[in-house]
Amino acid sequence: MAANRKLLILPGDGIGPEVMVQVRRIVDWFDKHRAVGFDILEQPVGGAAYDLHGTPLTDEALSEAMEADAVLLGAVGGPQYDNVPRDKRPEAGLLRLRKEMDLFANLRPALVFDALVDASTLKREVVEGLDILILRELTAGVYFGEPRGIETLADGTRRAIDTQIYTESEIRRVAEVGFELARKRGNRLHSVEKANVMESGVFWREVVSTLHADDFSDVELHHMYADNCAMQLVRWPKQFDVIVTDNLFGDILSDCAAMLTGSLGMLPSASLGAEDETGRRRAMYEPVHGSAPDIAGKDMANPLATILSFAMMLRYSFGLADDAELVERAVQNALAAGCRTSDILGPGMQPVSTNQMGDAILGELDRLAT
Repeated sequence: MAANRKLLILPGDGIGPEVMVQVRRIVDWFDKHRAVGFDILEQPVGGAAYDLHGTPLTDEALSEAMEADAVLLGAVGGPQYDNVPRDKRPEAGLLRLRKEMDLFANLRPALVFDALVDASTLKREVVEGLDILILRELTAGVYFGEPRGIETLADGTRRAIDTQIYTESEIRRVAEVGFELARKRGNRLHSVEKANVMESGVFWREVVSTLHADDFSDVELHHMYADNCAMQLVRWPKQFDVIVTDNLFGDILSDCAAMLTGSLGMLPSASLGAEDETGRRRAMYEPVHGSAPDIAGKDMANPLATILSFAMMLRYSFGLADDAELVERAVQNALAAGCRTSDILGPGMQPVSTNQMGDAILGELDRLAT
């Protein structure tokens, strides 16, 4: 590489710092063994930032995130912050990052590693070899629409209001990402909404169909209602390649797909912004799991979701597919050799520690690189 990439690391709370230590070891390995260099900055976020600065995200950390080539986040939150004002809670820092960086496209892969196929609650033939990607619109829809709130009517009864709202540009830009991802994978995209009962669904389908006809006719496009998609994910998930959907349905469907893999602790994610004039996207990568305060500091946490988030960063922020695949193969090989933390333990196996799992991944990287 001509120059090092700027990487901001936000370890966060709970097990976040522990799993991030293992990623730092892998970053160091890449510095020594591959043409991939990083200039690393680190900032507290979430509860850690609140304890130090009285805010879950400092302006300095936000500024560094805006300037970084990529951000890697551990986890935020903990029960000690339950009574903190809502705008000071750890999660508020994460939401501010997503909003200010305009990270509208959330990528959640559901990949079943061969060594963990029996960990899924579904039959082996249903999930073996599964590799799908759910793309969730992250900054609009019912979670952000106005008006919203709870009100008391004239007769004294109460009602709650949430508004599902999308502009053409908000749908178009996330669909464009979906089509582009499909082109690099199986060239198949399912666009998911509820056009049968929701005006926003009708509009979503119209915008995606027009975009497909104009710019992406080479990609196989299917439209599917969200309830049918949920059913199909547990019936025959291998029919999917990339799924693009709105904020609400994406929240639900990505969690459903996550459990096809058998362990939430194995799943990475990426949140991407729009391309600028140079082709650069702001991006943040994080494991799907939470801060797990009950095991924090015990050297028990599974670092693989964070390590796989680093692999996603190599692929989507830096176009380094070969290096991303190297990390993923190292994870696959370590699992196949029976290296498991307690959350993915198989019958008759002994658990390894967080640090020992890091050792195993580094050992596999050494073997694969020779």
